[in-house]
Amino acid sequence: MSETIPTTANYENVFIVGTGAFLPGEAVTNAELDAYIAPLNAQSSRIKSMILRENGIERRYYGIDPEGRTRFSLAEMGAESSRRALAAARTELGEIELLATGTVGGDTAVPGYANMLQGELHAPPMETSSHTGICASGMVALRHAADAVELGRHARALVTATEYPSRMFKKTRFVEGYDVDFDSHFLRWMLSDGSGSFVLADRPRRDGLSLKVSHLHVRSFSGDYPTCMQIGAPLEKPGVSYLDYPTFADAERDGAFLLRQNIRLLPQLFEVAAHEYVELIRRGVFRAEEIDHFLCHFSSMKFAPVVKELLVKAGADIADEKWYSNLVTRGNTGSASIFIMLDDFLRERTIKPGEKILCLIPESARISICYLLLEVVEGTGADTAVLPAPPSEGIDSPDEATRRLLQDLSLVWHDYRSRFWRSKFFRKASTGTLTPEDYRKWTASWIPQVREGSKWMRTAAGNLAEPFLELKELIQTHAGEEQNDWQILFQDYRNAGGSIEDPDRLERNRGGEALNAFMFSRAARTNAVDLLGGIYIIEGTGQRIIPALLPLIKTRLGLAPNCFKFLQYHGTNDEHHLARWLGAVGIALSRGDPERVAAEILATARTVADLYLMQLEDLDL
Repeated sequence: MSETIPTTANYENVFIVGTGAFLPGEAVTNAELDAYIAPLNAQSSRIKSMILRENGIERRYYGIDPEGRTRFSLAEMGAESSRRALAAARTELGEIELLATGTVGGDTAVPGYANMLQGELHAPPMETSSHTGICASGMVALRHAADAVELGRHARALVTATEYPSRMFKKTRFVEGYDVDFDSHFLRWMLSDGSGSFVLADRPRRDGLSLKVSHLHVRSFSGDYPTCMQIGAPLEKPGVSYLDYPTFADAERDGAFLLRQNIRLLPQLFEVAAHEYVELIRRGVFRAEEIDHFLCHFSSMKFAPVVKELLVKAGADIADEKWYSNLVTRGNTGSASIFIMLDDFLRERTIKPGEKILCLIPESARISICYLLLEVVEGTGADTAVLPAPPSEGIDSPDEATRRLLQDLSLVWHDYRSRFWRSKFFRKASTGTLTPEDYRKWTASWIPQVREGSKWMRTAAGNLAEPFLELKELIQTHAGEEQNDWQILFQDYRNAGGSIEDPDRLERNRGGEALNAFMFSRAARTNAVDLLGGIYIIEGTGQRIIPALLPLIKTRLGLAPNCFKFLQYHGTNDEHHLARWLGAVGIALSRGDPERVAAEILATARTVADLYLMQLEDLDL
């Protein structure tokens, strides 16, 4: 049996035997949007046009009418999708032994949505389980139900995910005079209503096709990142809840009930999803080439090429013709999206036994990633039509040595990134407790480290010999570009109020000393191409972490823009540095023993990641 990570559940006896979906009312086109989600101010039309261009949604559904009146309750929508799934599964409601649900929020704060849905269905006594969250809540409900079926606790279960954001977006929900921030404003044109349901069974249906739930991966990174999407807290007041106000009216006047999303953190969401994808592949959960259909939940068509690029970079791409999305015609219905998507997919596409369907469900709320792997199985006497697979243009992949190294490095990065976001420095930045003095301490300890960077690179270049002489010019060019960067960082430190005027008086902390000593010791060796692993971590930090960290620091500290020029520069330019790094890796692997060179690069990347974090943790904050 393949080794799996603890958050991945393997199943042998869980099958989706029926799906159902419900979209309330008639489809609402972009031209009809204002009748339901009325403009709030002069900015509304401009923001709406921009958002609609990016998200690609052309039609969606709302449970409210144009006057903002509720036409369906959340439970009513869930009940309808549940009935359709039961009909598709040829299953009576009385056969269901477990009802699990997912949603952002039910019609009532309590009881939970599963209980309210059970009541709406007038269902007989059964086990219920309510899961509240955003996009991942439906998958968590599915995980709970699948576990119960796999363990033999229940033979049949019903899983339903339903969302109803339009009730929060109607014009009357916005307090007059409140200056609506962009993070809450733009979501009004991103989200819509709907419900989807699955019927699970411990065996496939006797006739027709069923979907075996092979693997379900659910992993939260809430300990790594600040909140990205939430409702119930005011803007720019860390730690304050709507429950802390004297009255709910006071909370509403302060914007605490507006649903917001920090779009600046979204690139991190898809990067984490890509690394989880690589990890699942490396653990043997599945292989990219064996996936026949890929259903990806994303909030905007803008993110489709982002996901595509990440898969390509991982060397594990899924061909374009295997992708399926209904975002354009159904809209973004949060936790219900993948349920509705699979229901549409099964009606629109012809599938055959043995095919594998991979579903990706990322959640931005505090960053969670879910992967669902399904396999098509045939019941006795099933008669299926088979369509020839469309031709695949394919994508040129790197050679096997480079691909394997990139995948291994991505896992090192995955761990490093997680630990970085959980560092004390970042926790203070994300919670609003970082002070200008903290920033000065960080830059003061960092300056002497950056100052030495070009020196150890030149030392390493000077010690290159055959067969790696081709790398010398690349490394010297890189060292030349970065030799004066420390001066920019030192000026940032001074502009932020740093009191030390002579940069020679700045000292590295223990982590910085250890990192510096390690880099020079490696550079002193002949053909130290393993330092490419260190550069991967250092440059990756500038490209992948700093762009997300910088807005938090600037917002929290209130310092002048001339205090952040170094961070701004590296967040913009390190992408070009990494492209050069990739070329250097290709040269190193092709000139030397690829297995040995890759192992050394990987080992140095691990060490540098540990030492970089030590330097960060040793700050006296």
